[in-house]
Amino acid sequence: MTSVDRPAAAPDPHPPADPSGPAPAGSPTTVTGPHGEHAVPHVHHGPHAEHAAGAWPAGVAYPPVEPDRFTRLVLRLHARAPRWAVPLAALGCVGLGMAYALLSDPTHSDPDARPTCLLKLTTGLDCPGCGGTRALWYVLHADLPAAARHHFLFVFSLPFLAWLFVSWAGNRAFGWRLPELRISPKVIGGFLALWLAFSVARNLPWAPFTSLYV
Repeated sequence: MTSVDRPAAAPDPHPPADPSGPAPAGSPTTVTGPHGEHAVPHVHHGPHAEHAAGAWPAGVAYPPVEPDRFTRLVLRLHARAPRWAVPLAALGCVGLGMAYALLSDPTHSDPDARPTCLLKLTTGLDCPGCGGTRALWYVLHADLPAAARHHFLFVFSLPFLAWLFVSWAGNRAFGWRLPELRISPKVIGGFLALWLAFSVARNLPWAPFTSLYV
């Protein structure tokens, strides 16, 4: 039988890829070395393959997180409360602090009474807030020199704190457009550094720093 009489071979359903043509994106190809050896398969990535790998899955919707009962209660009360309720609550907290200072009278205590400050009780050193309650008591009795003697920085910051509260509460409760006291982060950092230096200086055992010890 000659080659002319042979039956035609069936076409290959998977023809070999043309080595000169581009491989489709994501398809592995085998690189053949110069001596016929096979190297590690190489995967061709398309232009958007890297972006698609880290992209958020399309069409996936996550349900919103439901708040707990306490959060729902707070949100419900905040939505139904009048606009003056929050400033009134803050004013009540300030009033409670003043009432505690007036009723406790921290300027008159027994000589052998233990200090209420944990740092002073354990180490004998004044903490950054030591003397603040006594200073508030003297301010409420209009004795500013004695108040500054117990905590100078507290007396110094009181007018600024009072104006911040009045401007915020007036705007929140009554819609007043009072001038706002804008304090930059540098001013806050400088005040905290001054407070730290004051807290260290009042514990030094030499004059005139001993006059700051309370």
